[in-house]
Amino acid sequence: MSNTEEGESSSTSPSSGQTGPDVFLIVCRCFSVVTCLAAILCIVVNVISAVRSFKNGSNIFDGISRCCGVIIAVFVIVAETECRLLSKISKVLVYWPCRGMLQIFVAVMTRAYSQESGEGSDLLLLQNVASYVLLTCGVIYVILGLFCIGHLKRACQKKVKKQKKEVSANRATEDLQDLERQEELEAPLVADRVA
Repeated sequence: MSNTEEGESSSTSPSSGQTGPDVFLIVCRCFSVVTCLAAILCIVVNVISAVRSFKNGSNIFDGISRCCGVIIAVFVIVAETECRLLSKISKVLVYWPCRGMLQIFVAVMTRAYSQESGEGSDLLLLQNVASYVLLTCGVIYVILGLFCIGHLKRACQKKVKKQKKEVSANRATEDLQDLERQEELEAPLVADRVA
């Protein structure tokens, strides 16, 4: 095997910086999806309860608090998407304990007034599932946030971005070298055709 072949085989091996997907980031993404689904479920329950409260006209305060719960649950979903605009506007939601407290607050607002409003058993079951799942996610966020897992996640995300940039730069360099080699090999053929 020549030196160029050895260099090519070592550059395309899996040990050249191309690693598989980061399992930690995948788990974080799955947990984020579960939290978003629980928040969406809380929104659905709160909207249904608010409509029933306003339709009956018996408990306007319940309907207003349900509407506030919907608005705050939307903030939970936006925080889970980790959009850059939110991190610029509200730096508090970048930190996991704060996210967890917000989720716990939405879960408690969703669970509030459930027994006394006389709602159907299907809505009550949906309300319990939504609030307890979001409450569990919130508690997990608070606990993991206290152990600085959110900071670890952001560091892993930066590392993956850096690796992707390096891989794309290496690919561009390899493509340029391949193109130069191809031009060098084609130059004698073009000269033969001209002559």
